[in-house]
Amino acid sequence: MLAACGMQRCHQEALKKNRVMLAKQLVLNVLVEHMVEKDIITTEMVEMIQAKSGSFDRNVEFLNLLPKRGPNAFSAFCEALRETQQQHLEAVILKTMSTLSHEIARLEHCHESDLPYPTSESCNSKRPRWLEPIEHSLDNGDGPSIPPVKYCTPEFYHNHQHLAYKLTSEPRGLALILSNVRFSSDKDLEYRAGGDVDCAALEMLFRHLGYRVTVRHDQTAQEMQNALERFSKLQDHRDVDSCIIALLSHGVEGGVYGSDGKLLQLQEAFRLFDNANCPNLQNKPKMFFIQACRGDELDRGVDQRDGKGRSDSPGCEESDANKEESLKLRLPTCSDMICGYACLKGTAAMRNTKRGSWYVEALTSVFAEDSRHTHVADMLVKVNRQIKRREGYAPGTEFHRCKEMSEYCSTLCRDLYLFPGYLPGK
Repeated sequence: MLAACGMQRCHQEALKKNRVMLAKQLVLNVLVEHMVEKDIITTEMVEMIQAKSGSFDRNVEFLNLLPKRGPNAFSAFCEALRETQQQHLEAVILKTMSTLSHEIARLEHCHESDLPYPTSESCNSKRPRWLEPIEHSLDNGDGPSIPPVKYCTPEFYHNHQHLAYKLTSEPRGLALILSNVRFSSDKDLEYRAGGDVDCAALEMLFRHLGYRVTVRHDQTAQEMQNALERFSKLQDHRDVDSCIIALLSHGVEGGVYGSDGKLLQLQEAFRLFDNANCPNLQNKPKMFFIQACRGDELDRGVDQRDGKGRSDSPGCEESDANKEESLKLRLPTCSDMICGYACLKGTAAMRNTKRGSWYVEALTSVFAEDSRHTHVADMLVKVNRQIKRREGYAPGTEFHRCKEMSEYCSTLCRDLYLFPGYLPGK
């Protein structure tokens, strides 16, 4: 089934139809503080809004951000309007909402469907799902088979270990999976059908790669924060060579939802594992995998233009200046991390209700097959390639032939080979 990860579509449409009026009349200076207090926007976003030159431009910036701030953003905005004596604006929006709800009910009656739609990391099950930005994959089947991990050879290890991170400990490292599929009934966050498939696939993959895996299900945002803090402080990190964190939930740009509908900020999660806060993992690779929406825009794709492939981009040069040694080696606060995202900033990620998400299915397939002879960054490029080729199949809906594009960012300083199955001296 299809579902969305941001504000409900009817709420988005109500804001859109009143956009010019709101841009002209909205008084933001106090209202934004209410929105920060309600955990809808961040102080950084307020600074970005206030950097605009006039009230109209500041209002437009706020209206651009609001639909991307999750399923609670609309009700919080209406409440903030009341709290700042702007009830007349709320009344106009709600009147538009009433008109739209009648139209949606009519569409829902006309478009019943039994197709096994894919779904997105999003909200409200009461809306017609084809109106939502979602994780989409319309493949049939009871779930992907999890391929066995192929082991690297001693020859491969010896030929590549000199340029790679040390990764020979037993276990290879500790892994933590936080998987949310069920959410509070009073929140507009849908059950993540297929989410358990992702969790099981990743747990098995990480175990086969030699990691000791901990799984936590349906955690609130605070419980997720606490679990990450406890995990980052484990003394066992001293004796292993790496770690993995996987977060599987609904999300928005910069955050993932707890089961209570509150947001866990990703930057806070990353901070727990930086060189200042997690000294036991200094100079060791830390892998993050985020299966969650980063917005609610549906990638409809474009037709490829015929013609020759583009030429290679020019390379970059490094400077060898300032190589003087200091008395004590210092590290940047954040290094040796790589993070894979299921989708691009601002877009929805696709999940099939039976097979799980496009991203996790590609990730487990590529890592099982290629980790024996390919480093992690190159495997994530191959995951990107698989995701790029895939498209949704939902005839008669706006999701037919929809696309997704995964990405990764990295501060790794060496090649990260997982060397599955290789144990020195055994």
